[in-house]
Amino acid sequence: MKHQPIARFPWLEQENLLARRLDGCVELSPADMATLDRFWRGQRNLVPANRDIAREGDFPGSIRLLLSGWACRYKMLPDGRRQLMGFFLPGDLCDLNSFLLDRLDHSLLALTPIRYVALSASDLETVSHSHPNLVKAFHHDGLVHAAIQREWIISLGKRSALERLAHLLCEFYTRLELVGLARDGSCELPITQTELADAIGLSPVHVNRTLRELRERDLVVVQDRRLHIPDLAGLSTVALFDPAFLHLKHRAPGMAESSRMQLS
Repeated sequence: MKHQPIARFPWLEQENLLARRLDGCVELSPADMATLDRFWRGQRNLVPANRDIAREGDFPGSIRLLLSGWACRYKMLPDGRRQLMGFFLPGDLCDLNSFLLDRLDHSLLALTPIRYVALSASDLETVSHSHPNLVKAFHHDGLVHAAIQREWIISLGKRSALERLAHLLCEFYTRLELVGLARDGSCELPITQTELADAIGLSPVHVNRTLRELRERDLVVVQDRRLHIPDLAGLSTVALFDPAFLHLKHRAPGMAESSRMQLS
């Protein structure tokens, strides 16, 4: 699926969030960082909100490096019911190993306007030959996303509605904090209650009611597409949130530390 390429203007350049995120997992050399920077500064593609990036049944083609905006992985039942199965945030590689498949078994959707760089299999093959530590970082990244999926299964199977939503909000904050997009209990939350509902197996009405309960407990405020968490430790306690599943070797001092202290 082709998307509109956009010119490289200085105002589009920003910190390499992929390098920052991977360096939080594996210590990278200057040569590793230079390779990631080359990826980050590749040809940008622009996709508007609510547009599929790739559809189930498509040939994978490339790996998409998300520069800005939020995207998701989803499956649709024949009767139109939708299940979101993962969120991609700035700095994420969307389905790193999908190029090994003949066809995609899920779809990718831009939840907001997004910019991405398409990486080819040959790009990753070059890395495999000359940057073994980057290969380790990419494998680690894939394992983290698999761990996130396991936490989602636990949420859908065992956590209450309040715990499910609180856990997802803790996940968002911790992942954004790692790349410097969350601080002081505040981060972007540009998705709708319907999209939250499709991720945690509730109705939009139930999500609205659960958000209201979290707000009444002075744990979260969602306003103007931003999430404010006045009490990081309190929210993590409600969520039963332990950031260990994100396997962060260099943790930021916010949600991750608050959660660990509360659970210890």
